[in-house]
Amino acid sequence: MRNIVTIAAKELRSYFVSPIAYIVLTVFALVFGIFFTVSVESFIRYVLAQGQMGGNVSLDLHETLIARLMGTINTIGLFLVPMITMRLFAEEKRTGTIELLLTSPIRDYEIVLGKWLAAVAFYTALLVVSSLNFAILLYFSNPEWKPILVAYLGLFLTGCATLALGTFVSTTTRNQIIAVAVTFFACLALWIADAVTVFSSGAWAEVIGYLSLISHFNDFSRGLLQAKDVVFFATFTFFFLFLSVRSLESLRWRS
Repeated sequence: MRNIVTIAAKELRSYFVSPIAYIVLTVFALVFGIFFTVSVESFIRYVLAQGQMGGNVSLDLHETLIARLMGTINTIGLFLVPMITMRLFAEEKRTGTIELLLTSPIRDYEIVLGKWLAAVAFYTALLVVSSLNFAILLYFSNPEWKPILVAYLGLFLTGCATLALGTFVSTTTRNQIIAVAVTFFACLALWIADAVTVFSSGAWAEVIGYLSLISHFNDFSRGLLQAKDVVFFATFTFFFLFLSVRSLESLRWRS
């Protein structure tokens, strides 16, 4: 456990040594801040317009605003996760420091878990930044806070899963650009996998549709906590971390 924590702390510090962390945090804060502002203003204008027309305004704040904002965070994360994971192992390979890791008395699973946990910690920092916007919303309005926490759990689990995928991809290449591209397109394919069910209703289409990340996240965004979605993300994360360990083991044997 000590080795995992040490690697995670070292990796997390390395994020902030390079400009990657600051660029990702800044881009995320700006982009989501713009979406948040525009969405809230549009919601307020709609409510005021309905009130002026004498309409009976009975909108679910979570369904019409918060769930969509959670979806926005998830979509932005689709673009940022590859940037977070691209250097985990690809940079070690490029600089040759992977040799030190592989010859050290640290087990492969400790290396993988340590680096993955550092990526998860950085991703969590992004979620904390986004929560500041919702803190403002909670201060000036009175939405249900429990569905918001469930939605954030969904964001966290989705992040853990995609970061595990990105970690595995990073173990397979020494080129960070390739790591970014492969991780992004792999996540995108899993993101829209449920679109297959629109064109086909066969068993294979249902299997592919089940792998859709967005379909499992949608329940969380609506404030619904279901065991099947938690199990899916936990299994997905474990599977790609397992592949990452095996990939690292193959590197050890080749070296």
